[in-house]
Amino acid sequence: MKSKYIVLCLLAALSLPTWAQEILKLSTTTSTENSGLLKAILPAFEAESKFKVQVIAVGTGKALELAKNGDVDVALVHAREAEDQFVAAGHGVNRRDVMFNDFVIVGPENDPAGVKKEKDLMQALKKIVDAKQGFVSRGDNSGTEVMEQKYWKLLGDKPKGAAYVSAGLGMGEVLNMSAEMQAYTLSDRATYYAYKAKTGLKILFEGDEKMRNPYGVIAVNPAKYKDINYKGAMSLIQWLTSEAGRKQIAAFKINGEQVFFVSPQ
Repeated sequence: MKSKYIVLCLLAALSLPTWAQEILKLSTTTSTENSGLLKAILPAFEAESKFKVQVIAVGTGKALELAKNGDVDVALVHAREAEDQFVAAGHGVNRRDVMFNDFVIVGPENDPAGVKKEKDLMQALKKIVDAKQGFVSRGDNSGTEVMEQKYWKLLGDKPKGAAYVSAGLGMGEVLNMSAEMQAYTLSDRATYYAYKAKTGLKILFEGDEKMRNPYGVIAVNPAKYKDINYKGAMSLIQWLTSEAGRKQIAAFKINGEQVFFVSPQ
């Protein structure tokens, strides 16, 4: 009789929802996922809160589209102009700066276009164009591709024909493709380091101020979608910008290299 009572109690306990299972849906860029950052820092947030984060990693354009449609609760992206437009249109609230890294031009070690000799980003890109060397673009409306297209516009030129491949893929896949083609690409530094050993690609240009890459977090507007987990979204936003969250971001490294830096408060 006693054992039967224990079994019934256990079954009853298992049937009850647990606080740890409340889902918070986060749309974010492939760079935060491919680099390993989210896998490293989110367990600390989940341990301190009652939320389990469901990560949907896509390009920034798609991440904001998911948020606009109410398919997620919060977005962590890197395209400031698009973020500001998203908030101004009433789709999101409480945007906060979180962190930044930078973009780098990577390519084959022999650097056939001579990019690594340059000190200015525009000159480095011009060398790729003039040398008719292959360049693989994300082609996915990601923050990285948006920035890349701005660079070509500033230059007033871009690779032509077969030399320019618009992949429609995430950063990790584009790095793999660039390695196979022995082509150049624009990458965020974090994902490059995560794929460096696999691809053998080298950083051939870095350090231009125009290559700074800031990330922001935005809650979906609860006035637009009543079922949005706004409490969870704000909990994540507050944690990412708190001392605890900032320490987690700063402590994340790839092969000993810090690849994300917290934004000034």
